Amino acid sequence: MTKIKADPDGPEAQAQAEACLGERTYHELLVNLNPIAQPLASRRLTRKLYKCIKKAVKQKQIRRGVKEVQKFINKGEKGIMVLAGDTLPIEVYCHLPVMCEDRNLPYVYIPSKTDLGAAAGSKRPTCVIMVKPHEEYQEAYDECLEEVQALPSPI
Repeated sequence: MTKIKADPDGPEAQAQAEACLGERTYHELLVNLNPIAQPLASRRLTRKLYKCIKKAVKQKQIRRGVKEVQKFINKGEKGIMVLAGDTLPIEVYCHLPVMCEDRNLPYVYIPSKTDLGAAAGSKRPTCVIMVKPHEEYQEAYDECLEEVQALPSPI
């Protein structure tokens, strides 16, 4: 008896490969969102933000984590605030959007803290990142800023 090998390009093999990688689609990530995660970035804007974050990390122009971001907001630093929508408990970072609104800083929620941490070059999940402007990636930053400001503000 011989074993019949599975087709390496078949749909079962692709589904199994995706499951092994742990990659989840944008719509699967939306299931775990908090009720306060508004305004939420679209799939396209989320990808643009990840790219901008990766560029900012190379230039060391990000602030990562609630304590660090809060400290620099209070000092008057400007940038785009990117918050993870699946952070629990909500009380960890629910005060940050209010601080942003008081200081007219743009902020946006994305579906996954794991992906946010990975975009920042970390193995740990991150619930909030502030991306500061820099001339090296100014075009990508301006594009993200424009789209974040165009999102409807929460009521």
